[in-house]
Amino acid sequence: MKIVVIGGSGLIGANIVDRLRRNGHALVVASPSKGVNTVTGEGLDAALAGAQVVVDVANSPSFAPAEVLAFFETSTRKLLAAAAAAGVEHHVVLSVVGVDRLPDNGYFRAKLAQEELVKASRLPYTILRATQFCEFIEGIVNAGEADGAIHLSPALIQPIAADDVAAVLADLAVGAPVNGIIEVGGPDRFPLDELGRKLLAARGDARPVLADVHARYFGSELDDRSLVTSPGALAAPTRFFNWLNRGAARQAKPS
Repeated sequence: MKIVVIGGSGLIGANIVDRLRRNGHALVVASPSKGVNTVTGEGLDAALAGAQVVVDVANSPSFAPAEVLAFFETSTRKLLAAAAAAGVEHHVVLSVVGVDRLPDNGYFRAKLAQEELVKASRLPYTILRATQFCEFIEGIVNAGEADGAIHLSPALIQPIAADDVAAVLADLAVGAPVNGIIEVGGPDRFPLDELGRKLLAARGDARPVLADVHARYFGSELDDRSLVTSPGALAAPTRFFNWLNRGAARQAKPS
């Protein structure tokens, strides 16, 4: 099976490519560095020729609200048109749990717009909404810093390892389109402020973490439903602190 991975050079995309290639599929790594640009359309037709499946895990180079919206709308429209012309049989897209719950978050609005374009197309599709990656938690925590302390919501968060997300996407890519949305999250839920304290302690970081119900998460106030999966969602196997400990063990190894 020929599978094109849009964003195939990135964190998730490279992982998917490796998994599917080991299973004998023909993979095309599509990214601007490989001469395929979904915003301009450069290289798209050639990359998609003869492909059965497209997996779109590309991300915007800017998270400014207007720019991220323009990226996902432009990229998705061009990709869907090229995929339809190439006779692609399955369009798989990575999205985010909570895109329909946090309208004040510019990135989430852009991903929701992407989802709507995919659903409105005539291509068979599967949308995978994943919770926040373990790899992003430190950045989320640091974004809450103000006046020497970290201000974080006590609302629940459900981190998932990027490797687990890639594994699910690889399975979906070789399966039948569901023409709907699937959610996946990590196995544990934590109050975000509690997770922040534990992460900083593991890093040896003494900054205090304050629970603040009004603390903004990239523009939005959170509640316990904002960033966690709905009933019936897939549960990934990797626990956050196992992921964290593995990373610390890798860093400790002598070169």
